[in-house]
Amino acid sequence: MAVQSVPEAGQNPVAGILWMLATGISFVAVTALVKLSAQGLPAAQSAFLRYLLGLVFLLPILGQLSRARISRRRLALYGGRGLAHALGVICWFFAMTRIPVAEVTAMNYLNPIYVTLGAALMFGERLAARRILAIAAAFLGVLVILRPGFREISEGHVAMLFTAALFGISYLTAKLLSERDEASVVVAMMSVTVTIVLAPLALAVWVPPSWQQVVGLFFVAFFATAGHYGMTRAFRAAPLTVTQPITFLQLVWATLVGWLAFGEAVDGWVLLGGGLIVGSVVFITWREAVIKRRVVTPPAGAPET
Repeated sequence: MAVQSVPEAGQNPVAGILWMLATGISFVAVTALVKLSAQGLPAAQSAFLRYLLGLVFLLPILGQLSRARISRRRLALYGGRGLAHALGVICWFFAMTRIPVAEVTAMNYLNPIYVTLGAALMFGERLAARRILAIAAAFLGVLVILRPGFREISEGHVAMLFTAALFGISYLTAKLLSERDEASVVVAMMSVTVTIVLAPLALAVWVPPSWQQVVGLFFVAFFATAGHYGMTRAFRAAPLTVTQPITFLQLVWATLVGWLAFGEAVDGWVLLGGGLIVGSVVFITWREAVIKRRVVTPPAGAPET
């Protein structure tokens, strides 16, 4: 007899969807504000100001951070994660000033794909045939967006490819660190280390920013913090299989913002490619959920995935 899945205690799919919608709005606001505020500033300086101004949001957890006992090995991991994330942020800020908002958003969906590949290489996680096909579909989505040979591939597109890879390294390192440290400590240490890494890079190319740019980057930090908070609440409220598909709306909103605020043309190929990438991420997430349920209550005669 088939075993029916029972919702976990405290799960609220509607709340999860609403929190993920708020997350998407926050991240699109981040993208639009960077597009407005970072023009005329070097990418390293824009990234540094965003993280420096964002440190104000860490004040409530400074006590917890000061009490955390971090070993030398984990401190080295935090430093390595800070370096990878800082370089990824620089590439992201650079791309934002070079290519349309929708293309940045669509290519940013590659992060979970790189994480899946990295988990197989670093942690020995098995890549089943279905996962491999989903990853192939995601990279097909990238080709649809870039269309090499049919359009010019700019420096911004190359920067976004590096962004996704560097953020993938950052997230995989965070997975290791979260096994020992509280989530708030992992997030706070990332903000601190990224700010430290970016400081000398920003000073090397420093351009006096205007007050409008400083205020804009402060709100970038605010909406980024709000987005990560909303994402955390969404993950607590509902399974990933419920919340993950909602992320595709970020691409729709980003396309609308690019069209209405910046006069960027609506590119159906970008929507199609982004849809392929998001569909791949949703499929991988769904398969993970199925596998976890089988481990908890494996049905009779269930084949190995």
